[in-house]
Amino acid sequence: MSPMHQNALMDFDYRSSLARRLRAVHSLYYGACTTMDLEQVNHVAAPGVLPIAFSLVHQVLIEDGSVVFAGGPPPQFDDTWSGRMGLAIPDHGKERSVAEMMDQRIGDYETFLDFQRLVFEATERFVESIDPATFADVLVAPPYGPGIAHTFSARVGGEGGISRSDALECWVYQHALRHMGEIEHARALVGLGGMTS
Repeated sequence: MSPMHQNALMDFDYRSSLARRLRAVHSLYYGACTTMDLEQVNHVAAPGVLPIAFSLVHQVLIEDGSVVFAGGPPPQFDDTWSGRMGLAIPDHGKERSVAEMMDQRIGDYETFLDFQRLVFEATERFVESIDPATFADVLVAPPYGPGIAHTFSARVGGEGGISRSDALECWVYQHALRHMGEIEHARALVGLGGMTS
């Protein structure tokens, strides 16, 4: 097999791996959400401890707004969705303080779950459709601006720039895992268990 064919197979394998990992992490969110009620999701354990609602809304809005920069579908979140979900703060909160985001609440949990599924399925379809040869394409070249310079993705991209695969790994997959860890800890504070052993 020629090196070119080997590289193409590796790219297809990587896409398959990323798609499986995204479906897996999304399944953790589905599992967590179906075993919590709205009171648990909106519960504030102590001052400075964000409610689960923050982590859920933040994660899904970041995913919804990030994939477009990797060539995916445009964001689906808008004022209509915000109103239907009854969000106390119609914002992912990335640029806001913990004190501000302490007030995040979900009003209509079933509608939130509908939106979450819509976003997750759109991301999964997009990743499964990516031309594997484009994963190395640089989406954000250094020097990084102030909105990117201090992010995890800038650390991953380094001097070479943030590639499509770096972006999807950092902005979607690893970001979802990071906030699932918060959710698992917060579930313990309302008497629930973790999602994996």
